[in-house]
Amino acid sequence: MWVLAGSIAAVMFVVRKLRRSGSRRPAGGWSLVLLLAAFGVAIAQTIVLAALGVYARELNVSATGATWLLTAFMLASAVATPVGGRLGDLFGHRRVIVTGLALLLAGSVAAAVSTQLGSYTGVVAGRVLQGLSGAVFPCAFGLARQAIPAERLGGVVAALSAMFGIGGALGMVTAGPLVDVAGPVAPFWLIAILAVLALTGLVRVPSLSASASPAGRVDIAGAVLLAGTLVALLIVIGQGRAWGWSSPGIVALFVTTVALAAAFGLVEQRVAAPLVDLRLLIGPRLLTTNVATLVVSVGMFAAVTLLPLFVQTPTALGYGFGYSPARTGLLMAPMAVCMLLAAPLAARISSALGARAAFRTGAILAAVALGGLGLLHEHIAELLVWCALLGLAYGLAFASLGGLVVGAVDQEQTGAATGINTILRTVGGALGSVLAAVIVTSSATAPGQPPAESGYTAAFVVAATIALCAAAATVTRGAVTAQPGSETVKAELGEDR
Repeated sequence: MWVLAGSIAAVMFVVRKLRRSGSRRPAGGWSLVLLLAAFGVAIAQTIVLAALGVYARELNVSATGATWLLTAFMLASAVATPVGGRLGDLFGHRRVIVTGLALLLAGSVAAAVSTQLGSYTGVVAGRVLQGLSGAVFPCAFGLARQAIPAERLGGVVAALSAMFGIGGALGMVTAGPLVDVAGPVAPFWLIAILAVLALTGLVRVPSLSASASPAGRVDIAGAVLLAGTLVALLIVIGQGRAWGWSSPGIVALFVTTVALAAAFGLVEQRVAAPLVDLRLLIGPRLLTTNVATLVVSVGMFAAVTLLPLFVQTPTALGYGFGYSPARTGLLMAPMAVCMLLAAPLAARISSALGARAAFRTGAILAAVALGGLGLLHEHIAELLVWCALLGLAYGLAFASLGGLVVGAVDQEQTGAATGINTILRTVGGALGSVLAAVIVTSSATAPGQPPAESGYTAAFVVAATIALCAAAATVTRGAVTAQPGSETVKAELGEDR
């Protein structure tokens, strides 16, 4: 618990610094509320990861069944993020954030009660409700752009972007100690408390004048097709190894994914108000940023999937440390703390050299840390150093992504653009987890046997290579043109035009 308390205190410290760095307008309250809302959603994503074995026993399901507690959240979040971003742009970001936090609270209570009753179906349903809160992220960026003074917007955007990685890391750090001390229901009650605090904050801060126009329409056909595409894709990613990559079910799902994606692209080109403006996904202004986001997310989630598995490996196998989930969480604490500290550092680098420079620095540092994990991992001290460096690296990378996206689009496109970027982080995370598992398990001498140490070495080195690819993706910049109303933001973020 001291890890969580210290991390929340650090979040408060960052917010106070942001308040002091700019004007005394009441927008400082918005900074805290938005960061808390984003933190609650992000930590919910991975809060079960380090304790999946415990949930498997408590709910009487297999290890594969327990992984759906993670997959269900990712599926729901991937669908809710673009829909929520679009709804926020049309009807107001505050409304969508309140709805998302209410769903986070309801899902947390449902998951906690269902865990107490031993209902696997109920816990999965609760995780789906929690995942629908993914709409909070793109709307938080949109509301920040409306509420935060221009001279402080860069720092708040960097902190919001960093919350995705910080919360995810803290979810892994806190899950083990929480479950060991208070049982498997405790992580869900923690998320419920964070949701209540964020909702209370939304009520207490001053209201803003409405800036969204409800005159537009929600692209229902696009939402259905996008949801189907993402669900099919993430099931393929999540179940490919278990079902067999060449099995009829996986092949059929893959074909379905391609067909739905093609239909989605056609619909979005024809409707007047598309759910996802394809120019924001593959257009020259954001193409390199989106590619880099996907790639760096693959590398990060591969690493955070591998670390708990590696340190929990029994020492009798000749490697690993035989750690419990609680000790594993403490080992990963430096990663979470350094990710948090990297947010203000990313804002300074972005102001001086540009957001791309901050991202590239983070990606290169990640490659160094991952390479170190692959080649030097015999002592705990080594792992602590690499974890700290990895936290700094990904804190810089994720914090700068928000600036790259916000600085490249018009204000009314903020929710949609950041929503697309968040989807790519989610999909990249799923890809990274599967990639890590495939590489590690392929090193086993026989099916059902534990993996060899060489499997972890290879997986970490591959993740390091992926991180370098993310850095390379930002070398050739797309044609970024000045957008009306975004010049101040770009100047604050240090972006070249």
